[in-house]
Amino acid sequence: MRIALTIAGSDSGGGAGIQADLKTFQRFGVFGISAITAITAQNTKGVSRWEAVSPDLVRAQIDSVTEDLPPTAFKTGMLANVAIASMVAIAIREHSLSNYVLDPVMVATSGDVLFESDAIDVIRRELIPQAFLVTPNVHEAAILIGEKIDDEDAMARAAETIVSDMGAQAVLITGGHLASGHRVVDILYDGNVRAFRAERLDTRNTHGTGCTLSAAITAQLATGESLHAAVRRAIDYVHNAIVTAPGLGSGHGPLNHLAEDS
Repeated sequence: MRIALTIAGSDSGGGAGIQADLKTFQRFGVFGISAITAITAQNTKGVSRWEAVSPDLVRAQIDSVTEDLPPTAFKTGMLANVAIASMVAIAIREHSLSNYVLDPVMVATSGDVLFESDAIDVIRRELIPQAFLVTPNVHEAAILIGEKIDDEDAMARAAETIVSDMGAQAVLITGGHLASGHRVVDILYDGNVRAFRAERLDTRNTHGTGCTLSAAITAQLATGESLHAAVRRAIDYVHNAIVTAPGLGSGHGPLNHLAEDS
């Protein structure tokens, strides 16, 4: 069995973060290991409080799991602050970790901010250049490039900027937050642009979609799947996970992490 690592925050509501990542890894037949960067108090209605784990303890978690259970792919989610983001960048280099999927988690589905703003520069300078794939939504991509993104062409330009100017190998910008009518478009750029289109779903059950998507891609990269195939399968999986969501909670409900992927 292949191993995948997630370095992210804990979601007490179980729909996003470490919890969603581990559920998704298991769904794709990959053994999940983790390093927790922050503890959140949240449910489907929002985040009431969060605190970052000390950088030393985050590093100790990464050292411990990678020395005994080396992952063949890994992802980062909520990194909380500058100290943790910088330490994670160093740990990635020192452990020579590969197949890095960077999900630049900045804001929860509820709208609650999950990072300190000065961590953006660390993500740009130290983490993106090490990434095999960066998976921002439209809002996160706009923050990374410092420009507004309001249509599909702007998404493609932003993705190219993150690759060409910041050093990522590939970028997948998800368009669920873009006003694009009845269709949703996700843009993958790895030197060439590829668009993935799907029907927009009218639902409140979208908590953890970004975490789940990036985790599904990570799990497949861990098993040796190609980037394009992993992205296509992950997008289908998240779509089905939303369609078959259990409808829990009174806010933005969690996905069905046992969903099919085709």
